[in-house]
Amino acid sequence: MMTSAELRASFLDYFAQRQHERVASSPLVPANDPTLLFTNAGMVQFKEVFLGRERRAYQRAVSSQRCVRAGGKHNDLENVGYTARHHTFFEMLGNFSFGDYFKREAIGFAWDYLTRELALPPEKLWITVFTEDDEAAAIWLNEIGIDPARFSRCGAKDNFWSMGETGPCGPCSEIFYDHGPEIPGGPPGSPDAEGDRYVEIWNLVFMQFNRDADGNLTPLPRPSVDTGMGLERLAAVMQGVHSNYDIDLFRRLIDAAAQVTGCADRADKSLRVIADHIRSAAFLIVDGVTPGNEGRGYVLRRIMRRAIRHGYRLGCAEPFFHRLVTPLVTEMGAAYPELLTSQAQVERIVLLEEERFAETLEHGMRILDEAIAGLADDRIPGETVFKLYDTFGFPTDLTADIARERGLSLDMDGFDAAMGQQKERARAASQFGATQTLDIQIQGETDFCGYERLREEATVVALYCNGVSRDTLDADEEGLAILDLTPFYGESGGQIGDRGWLTAETGRFEVLDTQKKGEGVVIHIGRVTEGQLAVGDRIDARVDAERRSAIALNHSATHLLHAALRQVLGEHVQQKGSLVGPERLRFDFSHFEPVTREQLLTIERLVNREVRANHLVETRIMNLEDAKASGAVALFGEKYSEQVRVLRMGDFSTELCGGTHVKAVGDIGLVKILAEGGIASGVRRIEAATGAVALDSVEADEDRLLRLAGLLKGGREDVDERVMQLMERARRLEKELEQIKSKLASSAGQDLASQAVLVEGVKVLAARLDGADPKSLRTTLDQIKDKLGSAVVVLATESDGKVSLVAGVTKDLTDRLKAGELIGLVAGKVGGKGGGRPDMAQAGGNDPAGLPAALELVDGWVRSRLAG
Repeated sequence: MMTSAELRASFLDYFAQRQHERVASSPLVPANDPTLLFTNAGMVQFKEVFLGRERRAYQRAVSSQRCVRAGGKHNDLENVGYTARHHTFFEMLGNFSFGDYFKREAIGFAWDYLTRELALPPEKLWITVFTEDDEAAAIWLNEIGIDPARFSRCGAKDNFWSMGETGPCGPCSEIFYDHGPEIPGGPPGSPDAEGDRYVEIWNLVFMQFNRDADGNLTPLPRPSVDTGMGLERLAAVMQGVHSNYDIDLFRRLIDAAAQVTGCADRADKSLRVIADHIRSAAFLIVDGVTPGNEGRGYVLRRIMRRAIRHGYRLGCAEPFFHRLVTPLVTEMGAAYPELLTSQAQVERIVLLEEERFAETLEHGMRILDEAIAGLADDRIPGETVFKLYDTFGFPTDLTADIARERGLSLDMDGFDAAMGQQKERARAASQFGATQTLDIQIQGETDFCGYERLREEATVVALYCNGVSRDTLDADEEGLAILDLTPFYGESGGQIGDRGWLTAETGRFEVLDTQKKGEGVVIHIGRVTEGQLAVGDRIDARVDAERRSAIALNHSATHLLHAALRQVLGEHVQQKGSLVGPERLRFDFSHFEPVTREQLLTIERLVNREVRANHLVETRIMNLEDAKASGAVALFGEKYSEQVRVLRMGDFSTELCGGTHVKAVGDIGLVKILAEGGIASGVRRIEAATGAVALDSVEADEDRLLRLAGLLKGGREDVDERVMQLMERARRLEKELEQIKSKLASSAGQDLASQAVLVEGVKVLAARLDGADPKSLRTTLDQIKDKLGSAVVVLATESDGKVSLVAGVTKDLTDRLKAGELIGLVAGKVGGKGGGRPDMAQAGGNDPAGLPAALELVDGWVRSRLAG
């Protein structure tokens, strides 16, 4: 029996021996592709190659691509655990031809690999082709010699692939494995093809045409091949099992899940869910996704919480999911070493999410159980589904999963209505306007000379005003200017755009911002301050040198900061965004707890040590793969061309970067961290300053310290001791004041107890206790209850326009009188609300004028309750 690992290696070796470049799996987050939530097929990393926008050094490739289908168009999440072959995470084996071989070779490779290399019986394989693809049919029937009885033609729905509504497309040929007549289902193309007997294991896509906007198909000049075969499905075939969850890889993960949850039934579907979900969760975290409330982070959170809930279903109330990372590393770490190197961080993030969800899971399940118990039919109301989602973080598919187990459905129309109402409220509350965009279409590329020079002669090649092309811009008009050559840096990579001036013989244009558009057109945004600017003018383009220099200091500092963060906090740190301006820098990074004061000091010291070392900043243009091999850090999710700019600062930092930088690290002068905090789940932000701004910050701190020392009548060296003395004195005085208030309240309480009246045989007291704070109010309540023995007591106090209320009912009366109900009634009269236990409750309000009327309600409430 071949293991999953042996199959993966066998496939890669087979095609590598046939001149295919062995290409590593790309991350699960597609680089610069907003059309995809996750990488869901092997061809995703080659998309630009197939579209003709990118060229590789090879024309044949083979890969084992990790894929996730758990969001967006391709979402298998809800089926996981209920079917034999649905997964959120799977590996796709694929071989690719970029204008090299086509149908004949692709079909020959596939048949040879399956029947000779893996020795699968030909009579167990079934072949399909597109109805109109006579070429592929002839190759299968006449050259390969497929039995016509095990061959069928299928329509476009199953056997014609396209990248989108327009663009590359072509027919497919699929290979199915026949699991035998004992399993229900008919062959592909038959009425009962949906059964499980025939399972598709390999899809050969022949990119043959280009489809235009009118739907016309034109033959591609360089036809290509894209194939995909699920490793898990192939392993099931080779290991003689029908379900993917019975293959070696899943058996061991299911065994581990059973062990950590204490589940004795290895066939329980919850174990399948947990085993599947640990793979997708771990690899998404490895590739930089963190649990969150939107986008990819939300999908990851849904996957993790679904797994945790299934553990809860198995009776496992303690965190368990993170304990499956080690078994996963054992299974897949050799094929994906990044999983091994990130193991500790993956475990930490999973545990944090388990702990976070545990706080709401039990409460949310109780809400759901109560809702289900009160159902009039078999449909959970949309309002309940929305409350679970909005208040307790229950993804709707998690609620649907539970409903499915109990034979129920969800009122999704009601959920959508509640969601729509929330969105309307959010829109109404929003104060943000629409962001203006540069809505112009420009072709071409601007030559950038700003690395070497900040001033250059250039020609104006285009002008725009309000999105309309113009020949001239006149004085005081705002617009956009495009040059053939520019020293101005267009905003990218977190570095803001340059400012400066474009000066012609007839006028002057002040550049207020610089942006990039399209493939590399640099757009100068600003206004004509005098005269006129015209297309064709020769101009003097001059960047604001002082501002650019300040930006360069901050940009170079972000590289040092990134390297220091990885040294101090761990290799899991990845840049999540940055903003580099002249005044300060902002750097966002992945980390899952606040950075301690000691860690910040260490980071700052490391950075400034490198500044003092004053290494030259080296830049080199390198091949992307060579750059990565040299240790250069590539920013997560960034799309790079084959030739990249590598920035090196001594042995401390090497990154891919197209920004502008200092010539030597010592030019930065000083780096001062100004702030650190969280901005999203698993994402932190550091703000820092460099150069003169950093020095200003240090001087301001020094001045503040000296002024504080003066106020404390001491020197700056003993400020901390003086402050501690003052704090200790303040605590002592507060304690003494509290004791005095308590004695006064106790004394007043003794007097108040005598004011209790009998209502239906029960002692009732409702009174004000002015001057008391909430704590002494509660103390006095207990004293009065003890003194009266059997009673209902409401006490109130007012301070600075705020009302504090406390209600108490002695234990012998709580079966008939509830303090929580009483306090709600009273609080409503003073503009507040509250609650608590049957024997004690408290509340607050902001309408002191209503207090007399509120207290008068107590006697009547007690009378009505006892009379009833």
